[in-house]
Amino acid sequence: MTKTMTAVAVTQFGAPEVLRLITLPLPEPGPGEVRLRLHAAGVQPFDVAVRRGVGPPAGQAVLPQVIGNEYAGVVDAVGAGVDSVSVGDEVLGFAVYGSYAQYRIAPAANLVAKPESMPWAVAGSFTAGAQTASMAIEDLGVRVGETLLVHAGAGAVGTMAIQLARLRGATVIATASLANHDYLRELGAIPVEYGDGLVERVRAVAPRGVDAALDGAGIDALTASIELGVDPDRVVTLVVWDRYAEFGVRRVTGTRSAARLAGLVDLYDRGLLRAHVRSRYPLAAASHAHREVETGHGRGRVVLVIP
Repeated sequence: MTKTMTAVAVTQFGAPEVLRLITLPLPEPGPGEVRLRLHAAGVQPFDVAVRRGVGPPAGQAVLPQVIGNEYAGVVDAVGAGVDSVSVGDEVLGFAVYGSYAQYRIAPAANLVAKPESMPWAVAGSFTAGAQTASMAIEDLGVRVGETLLVHAGAGAVGTMAIQLARLRGATVIATASLANHDYLRELGAIPVEYGDGLVERVRAVAPRGVDAALDGAGIDALTASIELGVDPDRVVTLVVWDRYAEFGVRRVTGTRSAARLAGLVDLYDRGLLRAHVRSRYPLAAASHAHREVETGHGRGRVVLVIP
């Protein structure tokens, strides 16, 4: 077996061009760990923030830093004390960094079996959006009969949040460009175009008001949510890390876990959750993947496919 692997690292904070292919020694799993031969890794706004060197995501980065916090692959080697998975198992999981690579080390406790129904590209880009949406819906306490407003509904988190809220019996209004309105309807949401006049458009489709709001868009979305009369305690933001307290709203809380992920994977396997991958890139084109994510447009997830 080869003794080295290829990975993509942030070599300095900045534009997408700071992402570089590097060669690293093949890692060995320690106690409680496994080595995975990766097949896919999601590309997220979190990764973009690390690359830029801004916000909490970059706080633990040590350059050169291999990034990527969700992944899917095949167990290639196991460390001492691991009996929950075996060599050859197909799994998906989560981390903070390290997934833009051919191989990675992962705690066995962070892994969930990949069902046959889940393609590699979906598995590698499923964890972050699904778990974040799950935590946000819990934070908001969405209940049957309520109306939830999801800003940036066509994105990876929005896609999952709409479906999870619908499974709880809520009505969901979601913002997106006109090009994504049919997609939102397929997910079970009432689509509303973002931009000037958003508050009036939401009021038109929700004359009884909105009970909770999930912000995946930014300051304008927070302002609109408050103007709509949503209790700030029932507004959660995914993207405003520095100014959320000014609005009296909350950031998403909760903890990613294998148990949470397993429940979401089960929903997918039973056909109750759907996931959308809009673009696939090889490792060598990670900078192009970042540019696409930075646009803030498009539905679903961008993923690195690792042959």
